[in-house]
Amino acid sequence: MPNIFYVMGASGAGKDSLLRFAREQQPAGSPVAFAHRYITRPAHSAGENHVELSNDEFQTRLEHGCFAMHWESHGLRYGIGTEIRHWLQQGMHVVLNGSREYLYKAAADFSNLVPVLIRVDADVLRERLTERGRESPDEVAQRLRRHARFECLDEHPGLVCIDNNSDLSDTGQQFLDLLSSSAR
Repeated sequence: MPNIFYVMGASGAGKDSLLRFAREQQPAGSPVAFAHRYITRPAHSAGENHVELSNDEFQTRLEHGCFAMHWESHGLRYGIGTEIRHWLQQGMHVVLNGSREYLYKAAADFSNLVPVLIRVDADVLRERLTERGRESPDEVAQRLRRHARFECLDEHPGLVCIDNNSDLSDTGQQFLDLLSSSAR
């Protein structure tokens, strides 16, 4: 049965870099599809390669059942399209960038969900958030408090934790190994 690899972690933990690495290193012909998120954030903003929607477009798609998953965070709306259901039916594994707060709803809706938590030490996270320069010092402090609040996800059955405190190639290889072990 194909799985959904539900990647989550704090903003600044390196999820986008990890997903980009995995997409680029994924062997040709592997039955793995990387889902884009639909977000009410400009497409040209830094970070992930997503599909930009206005609030009205998002609402219309939501009302017409176009999302398999959806949530709100930090004043933005996020959606994962229903195309993932088709990919799963075709025997493909799906990789997506999820939300820690939405995990339990996603797991209730998809029994084949594999939660993958990208962990990073608070000091490393502070440094990354500060270096990227998108948040004020107060916003960085808020994100660090939120990060600490979600370290309790260990109780979720099947949770896979990957530490991303060092070289991306090490973290990326761990994630690729996880994908390839499921693709067999």
